[in-house]
Amino acid sequence: MTKKEFVELFGTKAGIKTKVEADKLTKAFIDTLEEILVKGENVSFIGFGKFEAAERAARTCVNPQTKKPMKVEAKKVAKFRAGKNLLEKMNPVVEKKATKSKKKGK
Repeated sequence: MTKKEFVELFGTKAGIKTKVEADKLTKAFIDTLEEILVKGENVSFIGFGKFEAAERAARTCVNPQTKKPMKVEAKKVAKFRAGKNLLEKMNPVVEKKATKSKKKGK
């Protein structure tokens, strides 16, 4: 989904009358999220997920084309961890009929 498609869907679901207003609100949300992550703070939406600012350590890896080792500098990265509700919606569980397990005696 592109940003344009997202803005249209967001505007429709939120009952926003114009695409310009929906785009403005989407941009404000993204800018706010970026600002918080750049500060090194985390943003949690209970049930949806958590956006985290993390440090990735410097490391040595192998260039797959030349097979030579190369150094990768340490850097900050953004991570997203999906919340329980989001994961359940993405992976619906089909209810199974309850079965009684028989325990074996000694």
